[in-house]
Amino acid sequence: MRKIIVCTFLTLDGVMQAPGGPDEDTQSGFEYGGWQKPVSDDEVGTAIAGWYERSDAMLLGRKTYEIFASYWPTADPGNPFTERMNSMHKYVASRTLASVAWRNSTLLEGDTVHAVRKLKASDGGDINVVGSGDLAQTLMRHDLVDEYRLTIHPVIIGTGKRLFDDGAIPTALEPVSVSTTKGGTIVGVYRPNGKPSYDSY
Repeated sequence: MRKIIVCTFLTLDGVMQAPGGPDEDTQSGFEYGGWQKPVSDDEVGTAIAGWYERSDAMLLGRKTYEIFASYWPTADPGNPFTERMNSMHKYVASRTLASVAWRNSTLLEGDTVHAVRKLKASDGGDINVVGSGDLAQTLMRHDLVDEYRLTIHPVIIGTGKRLFDDGAIPTALEPVSVSTTKGGTIVGVYRPNGKPSYDSY
């Protein structure tokens, strides 16, 4: 069975919105787009590259798909990510898109949860959910996430979309690997491990 892996850049206070640029996602008046690059470093890039080497597909929501599809097909071919992003398969969950034109993209049909369950049961490698906060939360609510790969950057934004927002299902996590880069970014890989336990001191 294929693994569904949520791969997300977060601020220290859990914001995932628009890490890549000022105009990436201004929904709800978000003014802090582009917060990641000033607090990133080479070790973060190396970790992210490793995440893609072990996966052969991405699962994207509409907004992230449109952001990627407007950039990667004409991105610098010297960028080591360019060919990887263009060549790997993209599965797109959307209620509004009628078609997807980016190379190797497939629009999921019907109910997203049912379609993702079919994907998990199909042949192939791991599938990365990149960005796509609304989609990630849907998958979490239906117990479809097998692993989280997170970069938690040393910056506080204070507002914006969060991966673990109000209504997130309480979940215990098993740390697979956790390290800190020279720039202070936490690179953490975690797997869901049932429900949290509770105790007191």
